[in-house]
Amino acid sequence: MPTRSKAKVLTHPAMARRARAKERERSRGGGASPRDSHGPDTLRRWLDVRGVKKVKVAAMDVDGVWRGKYISLEKFFSAAKGGLGFCDVVFGWDLGDELLDNTRVTGWHTGYPDAHAKVDTTTGRVIPWEPDTAAFILDFVNPDGSPYEASPRQLLQKVAARARALGYLPRFGAEYEFFIFKEQPHSLKEKGFQELTPLTPGMFGYSWLRTSLNAPLVHALIDGCNGFGVNIEGFHTETGPGVFEAAIRYDDIERAADKAALFKTVVKEICARHGLTACFMAKVNAKLPGCSGHVHQSLWDLKGEHNLFHEEGAPHGMSRMMRHYIGGQLELMPELTALYWPTINSYKRSVENTWAPTTATWGLENRTTAIRVIGEDAKAMRLEYRQLAADMNAYIGMAVSLAAGLWGIENEVEPPPACNSNAYAETDTRPLPRNLKDAVALLKGSARARELLGEGFVDHFVRTREWEVRQYERAVTNWELERYLELI
Repeated sequence: MPTRSKAKVLTHPAMARRARAKERERSRGGGASPRDSHGPDTLRRWLDVRGVKKVKVAAMDVDGVWRGKYISLEKFFSAAKGGLGFCDVVFGWDLGDELLDNTRVTGWHTGYPDAHAKVDTTTGRVIPWEPDTAAFILDFVNPDGSPYEASPRQLLQKVAARARALGYLPRFGAEYEFFIFKEQPHSLKEKGFQELTPLTPGMFGYSWLRTSLNAPLVHALIDGCNGFGVNIEGFHTETGPGVFEAAIRYDDIERAADKAALFKTVVKEICARHGLTACFMAKVNAKLPGCSGHVHQSLWDLKGEHNLFHEEGAPHGMSRMMRHYIGGQLELMPELTALYWPTINSYKRSVENTWAPTTATWGLENRTTAIRVIGEDAKAMRLEYRQLAADMNAYIGMAVSLAAGLWGIENEVEPPPACNSNAYAETDTRPLPRNLKDAVALLKGSARARELLGEGFVDHFVRTREWEVRQYERAVTNWELERYLELI
């Protein structure tokens, strides 16, 4: 099993351009990926070989939205060396660019200054559908050089570093379910987000036919993801009109999180080029299953040679470490739920008999539980964290579930008995919060969350979710109008 997966920086679909780029690499004796070196000369060669004329830089906010901009090559080389200023309002906006009124890290009280952002030069990849443009991920830092406490990506880096300090290499892999509609931003607005036309009609999971009928789009998505270094292991239709699922190849957790976070924008951008809209809401329609964002997880030794979740001769091949990892995740699951289910809509997915968990449970190959254990040999042994949905912030979801697992290992937390039947019918289980307001209250009062994730991050996240709850509580919904307008 490889310990490192380098992104393929292809100029898909122009194969001739790709061939010319390879020839230039050979003739110039350079062009190595920036993942191999952080030096400015390597960066210049890497960009020059691929004919890059501009660069796109971005960072992910708490809501899981990429905030970025195009910059010139000259500006990029300066930023790669010394960083760049980026207005910290990206951590003071909500999804609709409404200014939060309760944040500490930024606001009118700070004047919305520029934060200092560093370019992670190891994340470079050419955008296949914009072949003269390269993309790089930003990390925010404080004036003293310490990580910016509100940044999801840096939360993940902190938790991953802690795992390595304990002697563990976390390997994660995400899979997403999502709807595709024959709509564009203007038609969505004109229809009031109602009566949308799905890409395909009817319920047809694992359909060979549906993927073939939409082959140009399907291949554009698969090839575009692979060309962007978001390596796809599987792609198929899911149950629901216009619903697809993609499994992203596992990797060391930092790169796995980057891939998962980038996947959604890749799909959205490619769909937009086909006149379509991709939707990653947890629950789009009350009559249809929700959209998952399951995350597969395992811990390895630091050389990446031995799966520490596996123990030969142990029941079901599960090591003591794996049991404690699951125990920690289950113990903390209710109080960390707001971090896993961050939107009002997230909780509409958690409904009995709809493939989404409602309680803190685990089982062997059991898709009714919150954690599903898969495999019994050293190669395949892992868990699937099923509480996470397609609306997750991948950095936060992966970081928090890893932190909870590590806490379980350190405290030798034994999980409850595995659920071997329908978890929805079990009575002796711990329920998960049923709405964002209750989940935020649990997180706000969790000393363990603040200990594991940091006071600054938890405080900022709680404030953003309290704002989200307030916006929802004062909204008048279509359900209310249809139910009350005429008859009350």
